[in-house]
Amino acid sequence: MHKSFAYALMLATALGLAACDKPSEDKAEEAREAQSEAQESMNDAAEHSQDAARAADEAAQERAEENSEPTPPAMPTPPPAPADQQPQQ
Repeated sequence: MHKSFAYALMLATALGLAACDKPSEDKAEEAREAQSEAQESMNDAAEHSQDAARAADEAAQERAEENSEPTPPAMPTPPPAPADQQPQQ
């Protein structure tokens, strides 16, 4: 009688521990999923950062090209007429 009671108690204890272990497995799976989502977010952020850096680099190159283009010379302005000579009308 004592042996059957001991076996039943051991079986109940084992089942109780197995039932308690299930949520920890769920939590571990949730943690892995959260880590995976965080890694994907980090990858997306890195891609956006690289795209922004490329766009800034292209804009800087365009500005450099615009600044390096020769500008046409300014038209010389005629010197002002001397004050003692007035144009005749």
